[in-house]
Amino acid sequence: MNAATLLLFGATGDLAKRKIYPALFNLHLDRKLPAGFSIFGMGRSAWSDEEFRCRVAQSISDFSRRPAADEAELNAFLERFRFCRLNVAVPEDFARLLEQVRQREQELGIAENRMFYLSVAPELFEPIVRHIHESGLSRVSGWKRLLIEKPFGRDLASARALNALLGSVFREEEIFRIDHYLGKRMVQNLQKLEYTNPMLQAVWKNQYIANVQITASETFGVEQRAAYYDEAGAIRDMVQNHLLQVLAMFAMQLPRRGTAADMADKKRALLASMRPLTKEEAERSVVRGQYAAGAIGGRPVPAYRDEPGIGEGSRNDTYVAARIMIDNYFWQGVPFYLRTGKRMAEKATRIVVEFKDPLDKYSRTNELTAPNLLIIDIGPNEGISFQLNVKEGQHRIKPDPVRLHYAAEQSGVPEAYENLMEGAIQGDAAFFARWDEVELSWQWIQPILEAFAENRVPLHFYEAGSDGPEAALRLLEEDGFHWWPLAGPEAESNRNADDSRTEREAVYEAVR
Repeated sequence: MNAATLLLFGATGDLAKRKIYPALFNLHLDRKLPAGFSIFGMGRSAWSDEEFRCRVAQSISDFSRRPAADEAELNAFLERFRFCRLNVAVPEDFARLLEQVRQREQELGIAENRMFYLSVAPELFEPIVRHIHESGLSRVSGWKRLLIEKPFGRDLASARALNALLGSVFREEEIFRIDHYLGKRMVQNLQKLEYTNPMLQAVWKNQYIANVQITASETFGVEQRAAYYDEAGAIRDMVQNHLLQVLAMFAMQLPRRGTAADMADKKRALLASMRPLTKEEAERSVVRGQYAAGAIGGRPVPAYRDEPGIGEGSRNDTYVAARIMIDNYFWQGVPFYLRTGKRMAEKATRIVVEFKDPLDKYSRTNELTAPNLLIIDIGPNEGISFQLNVKEGQHRIKPDPVRLHYAAEQSGVPEAYENLMEGAIQGDAAFFARWDEVELSWQWIQPILEAFAENRVPLHFYEAGSDGPEAALRLLEEDGFHWWPLAGPEAESNRNADDSRTEREAVYEAVR
């Protein structure tokens, strides 16, 4: 790893405090930061270097997965930090920043390798990038990289305009578009899960898979993000980026070499093979919802429209479910179902692969079996489960579905931002979104945005603490399927035998 300078725009913000500083600290503990790696934080606050370091230390204390047990180690980490007061609208502030960066590079005797991290509101992307260029900050003798947080545009046209702006200063291989779902361990393991298990390779095709369900549900509401969220909605905040990236990571063909470019090519090919939707087709294949009042964990919570900062009568979506068909050799005819929502019954990100029942075609008995499932829990409890059928009792006629479960080790595991920051420092873009992937995602989403804007897709209300609107259930029922419950196998194991048998009968009935 080359010594470098990280210039963090938005250093006083919540993302920096909760994610970026703890990630950098844990990389420091693991000796994954170069010796000459220094960090400049920029913001409008009049902080001294020492005050900035105190705030970084507080974020480590509050949010790091590992405590700062060694004071000398913490001080060595904090010594990397400098603060520069900066107003993004003032060119002179960027000129002063350049002087400070050059001085620090000379003190450390390091090359002009610079990373620009835009952890700011999207309306600040344009002036920051323009001033980075005009000030000379981007003219380096070494390498330069731009790390940019979502949202990357709010529709296809704005995404293209933003990309044109970035491309005027940075080459594509220098732009690292952050999607923190790509930093999650189980998402990064999807490729290896298939590649290293011939048993899965053999059935990873439409001949054996009935449908794939990808769920990202949250129990919390809009919290402090009302101004942004009421403009973005679940379709922009979750579907266009996170869920489509997870789908691409799951369904892409295995790359031959596993390089960043090869992975991006495979993801691009997968996204390009998604069957386009017209506005009319969106009415049949997309469900949008908004949470009403309800209860989470026994605590009453208000409706979305009653949340602070949300306008009366808002028709913004807090829930989206969609059916996606992929027109390629491997997935032709297999529906992929995506759903995401706020104020749901459980916080979970999960992929469920439902396999076809061979007894439908070949059975010589009247036994009814529950389908085999592969369940990949991405978070918060990471793990993998198989649902298989066995005959438990001597006098039982029907086989019973049982779960084989692996719970991934949770302690000592790098968090998503650690993985992403390490990749960016090393120049490895394997788990970042390339522009052609982003553009294809927006192309698929654009007709849905237009259908929402024209109210072609009804807005369904669902009770907070539920699994979403009834219309999302009907979306799968049309194809003869149903959503698999969010509750994991650990919850099932705690039920008594009678409840377990009752649930199994319900599964049989649902399959029937």
